[in-house]
Amino acid sequence: MQYKRWLEKRKQLKSSYFLFGPLGTGKTHWIQEQHPEALYVDLLNSQTYRRLLNNPSLLRSLIPEGYDDWIILDEVQRVPELLNEVHSLIESKGYKFCMTGSSARKLRAKGTNLLAGRAVVRKMHPLTVQEIGEDFSLTHVLKYGLLPETFSHHDPEDYLSSYVSTYLSEEVTQEGVVRHLDAFSRALEAASYSQGAILNISAAARDAHVSRKAMEGYFTILEDLLLADKLPVFSKRAKRKLISHSKFYFFDIGIFRALRPMGPFDRPEEAEGAALETLFYQHLRALNDYLHLDYNLYFWHTQTQLEVDFVLYGRLGLHAFEIKRSKNIAPADLKGLKAFGNDYPEAKLYILYGGADRLYFGNIEAIPFKEALYKLPDLLE
Repeated sequence: MQYKRWLEKRKQLKSSYFLFGPLGTGKTHWIQEQHPEALYVDLLNSQTYRRLLNNPSLLRSLIPEGYDDWIILDEVQRVPELLNEVHSLIESKGYKFCMTGSSARKLRAKGTNLLAGRAVVRKMHPLTVQEIGEDFSLTHVLKYGLLPETFSHHDPEDYLSSYVSTYLSEEVTQEGVVRHLDAFSRALEAASYSQGAILNISAAARDAHVSRKAMEGYFTILEDLLLADKLPVFSKRAKRKLISHSKFYFFDIGIFRALRPMGPFDRPEEAEGAALETLFYQHLRALNDYLHLDYNLYFWHTQTQLEVDFVLYGRLGLHAFEIKRSKNIAPADLKGLKAFGNDYPEAKLYILYGGADRLYFGNIEAIPFKEALYKLPDLLE
């Protein structure tokens, strides 16, 4: 099942570019569809990988004389030294490269400057409701997430389990960033309890039976491998004392659900609430990148426990969103948004909930959650 992606919704990629995104988001399929006649160099192919790792200059011998189409380097982070050759070939031959990557760690470690601005950077995210259209099912997505394969695989749960295992056994090992895979596996599970929550590294370390320093390193690895993200606190023109810790999110609901153990003492609504919040956050990140909205994303949380789930700040204004699963809105549900609105009267305030009607509470607009997802591009512009 193929969906038209929004990556070039606003700006077409006409010069060399990087396309970063976690494995399974559809980078390779998309670039091959966009550039069907391109010269394709697959760095996941062991023979190609070994040859270019041993001698990056061999890249030149793969390009025919007079070639004038695109050159794809798939998973370029596996051989970061190739970027020196790419830089030279862009300068001397005017070639156009598309370079995909599912990890930023090795490129950063090598001091790579991403071709000094000679290639733009784009990001590929899991699917959005705008791309899925009529096939969107909130029930399916909250359980299996938005990776493209979960919409066509005969057993999405098995696919997600294999995905997690693949990262553990292949990506993490291959990157050479973890010495004890069993400890990292425990850290992944412990991190799943932090989904959508304020990050407490010490508590996560205790749950994983590792040192705080090791756990801090594991969280960094998750970010480097594009598996997770930290959301900072919005503190501009702060009028109240705020907490300092970030919130934590795995990049996709399905990955979070695959990692999050559910025992007899776990309440389903705990995972489902985090999944709903993650679904909205995934859309914020994807649409912000695809539509070039240039927002910075935050949350807001005071030391007196007033909170707003998501704050967007940028050239297009200031927006605050609160997410609730319930079908009804209680006065307590509006407390954080009202406080934020008092501190930032220019902000547009929204509460997304499980009901069926649009409602208005002063300057706060309540929108049914699914409707808000579909209308999100209009809300942000």
